[in-house]
Amino acid sequence: MNSVDNSSIVIENYEKKIFDLKQLIEISKGLNSSLSYNTLIESILLACMGQLQLIEVAIFLKKTFLQKDFMLSRNYKGFELAHDDNYYISSNSKFVDYLAKENHCFTLKELKEKLKNDEKSIKTMESINPSLIVPLVGKGKLNGIIILGERINGESFSATERDYIMDIASLAGIAIHNANLHEMSTTDMMTQLKIHQFFQITLIEEREKADKTNNPLTIAMIDIDHFKNFNDTYGHTFGDVVLKRVAAILRENTRYNDTVARYGGEEFSIILTNTEMKEALKLTERVRVLVEQEQLPYGEKKVGVTVSIGLAQFDPKLDISNDIFIDRADKALYQSKLNGRNRITY
Repeated sequence: MNSVDNSSIVIENYEKKIFDLKQLIEISKGLNSSLSYNTLIESILLACMGQLQLIEVAIFLKKTFLQKDFMLSRNYKGFELAHDDNYYISSNSKFVDYLAKENHCFTLKELKEKLKNDEKSIKTMESINPSLIVPLVGKGKLNGIIILGERINGESFSATERDYIMDIASLAGIAIHNANLHEMSTTDMMTQLKIHQFFQITLIEEREKADKTNNPLTIAMIDIDHFKNFNDTYGHTFGDVVLKRVAAILRENTRYNDTVARYGGEEFSIILTNTEMKEALKLTERVRVLVEQEQLPYGEKKVGVTVSIGLAQFDPKLDISNDIFIDRADKALYQSKLNGRNRITY
């Protein structure tokens, strides 16, 4: 090989490095453009698929900042997995400790050799059958684990590609850390729902979007019926149990792009984006029924709970402020209470 050929190879390598750096800058911009947890997860998975030519990709994360274990996100791409199975990795496992300490990507075979005593974590990984396991470390702690599967070209990852993957992982780890901080600052610790201020800011943004796009927007105001009686009869500790359980039902029965908040005291609110009134009625009726079916234990007895709900759909001519829009839903809520409670009015 002559000097001309060597020069061409050197130039080609430099051009590749420059291209990769430009790509990393774009990925960084994309990952830091939103603090929304669900949007961020989707961005990370799509960035991996595009940059690494993947058919399959998944991610393990803590669903909330209060959760201990890493759970497989349902946003995974390509993998054929059993929906009924719970894929999780204990945060106290040797698997997690090793990934956090080494901060390097590994094949499953490599991890099997290093972690022979952590059969549970290895078995979980075997059920997914990854080609590469990538830790997402940010601010010195493990914030998630990316699972890379089959590639379009069917090839394994070279040493250079592994380094590039870890550059992406570093950006993703920091982005998840920042999103967690945002979640902590905007979440009501008791109910794990969004705080009132976050609801108000989000409602301004969603009203502006709905006005521009002409997409439907509906809000729900929800109040626990006779809540004062729970505190007076059973004590404030049981009142907290009621709040937490109703909040959990709201959280579990709304979509990831809806905003569920603790509006104040025993009142909750939901921003339902791209949602017509008919669809909003269906969703809130499911919530109302599930709450009504709850029988909360208090000593040897069971205590029932119900909620009243008011709905309003955004009208750009009427709802020129949050207060006006919320007031219309509040009036509907008041009618629900006036007409016997445990019902929905719109």
